[in-house]
Amino acid sequence: MSAENGFIPRLKTAVLGTADRPLVFVGNFEVEEQWAVDEQGLPRVSAPGGTAVVNSMDEFALLLGGKRDHVVLKHAPDPGYRSYLEGLGLDLPQIHVIADPDPARTVSQDALHDPWLIAALSALRTDEAHLLAHGVSAVEEELSTATGLPLAAPDAARCKAVNSKIYSRRIATQLGLRQPNGWACDTLDLLDAAVTEAASVLATGRRVVVKEAFGVSGKGISVVSDERRLDRLRRMISATARRKGRDRIAFVIEEWVDKRSDLNYQFTVSRDGSVRFDFVKELITENGVHKGHRIPPRLDEAQIDSIRSAAQALGGQLAADGYYGVVGVDAIVEPDGGIFPVLEINARNNMSTYQVPIQERFVTAGETAMARHYSLRLGASVGFDRVRDVLGDLLFDGAGSGLLVNNFATVNAGAQTADGAPFAGRLYGVLIGDSVAEVDRIDARVERALAVLQQD
Repeated sequence: MSAENGFIPRLKTAVLGTADRPLVFVGNFEVEEQWAVDEQGLPRVSAPGGTAVVNSMDEFALLLGGKRDHVVLKHAPDPGYRSYLEGLGLDLPQIHVIADPDPARTVSQDALHDPWLIAALSALRTDEAHLLAHGVSAVEEELSTATGLPLAAPDAARCKAVNSKIYSRRIATQLGLRQPNGWACDTLDLLDAAVTEAASVLATGRRVVVKEAFGVSGKGISVVSDERRLDRLRRMISATARRKGRDRIAFVIEEWVDKRSDLNYQFTVSRDGSVRFDFVKELITENGVHKGHRIPPRLDEAQIDSIRSAAQALGGQLAADGYYGVVGVDAIVEPDGGIFPVLEINARNNMSTYQVPIQERFVTAGETAMARHYSLRLGASVGFDRVRDVLGDLLFDGAGSGLLVNNFATVNAGAQTADGAPFAGRLYGVLIGDSVAEVDRIDARVERALAVLQQD
């Protein structure tokens, strides 16, 4: 596919009306944490090292733009990694690096603390540049105001509203789209009613899941198998809400359903209300946490048609509700092949969004790809050149098969908060091969090769 007809020019046309203006990409991953700031949640634990790694996922945005675009990063890319990407023939955007990044802050929050960066971005107004964030919260609105660069997206209030799991359930019901039995709870009375009905599900031996409306990456979810546990959650939520003097809450309770696989599909809603289906991929998950994607998914034409139909319906409703831009939807395939086409809507960039330029450029028709990350436990920071040496011919070089690394910053991010102790890191990449079997073989070889790093 030519660069002129690729995903990013299409996205620019959808959100700006033209592909001729530059974008400033900001990878503020887990923007849901900002949307949830004033929302009541379930108990959770978050490690500082994990936060640093998530915030370093901003480097994914490096591969979205072209040479006329810009990207804001917490750290300059590793020189060896940048050389590797340029060696693949990629035209990278102009890079703007935060002067004094904080591992606990998102790239957007860091940018607001850097007056020199604010000035540099403000100068891009003459080129009619727009900010395109991973997702838009009040922080990105503040960044837009500070720089004078318009957002290539609706305002934060609109983006938050359509990303609520309550919104997902209600419009799926409105559109007649199949979804697990469940209840949207935005008041304490609705929570009480939902718990009563969910208790009857538990009485049959089935399970239910309680979800925060803005939970992300497996956080803010509690799987419940007995009525006492469900009632404890109800009482905890109610007591906290009443202590704060409010009736408004934001939770969803759903019946847990068996599945054969998880899906993620993406479509783009244009300012004019038109909807373009982009792709569907099969998710790789572990304990409810996203690990990667299989490309293409193991679906037949009828299943794909049902996904496409759901995308058009959802996109039309999102447009009517004032949203435009990228939308990702989580779905599942049942053991018998049936489709639940909407579990939740993510009206923002998704992990799979950042893989599209790689697919368009390097994955040819008939080839198979698998996007995933490799968990590492390191005693000290490592450079990309060391990883290149360890991978050898497993590293994709622009043709054939191998692992194309699409985020290296996350490898060493945990070192920022480890105080010299061993730390957790992640290497993200896209495996490319002629078949599922070949990709799986490469995957296993990469796992073994990377183990050497953990012995250094």
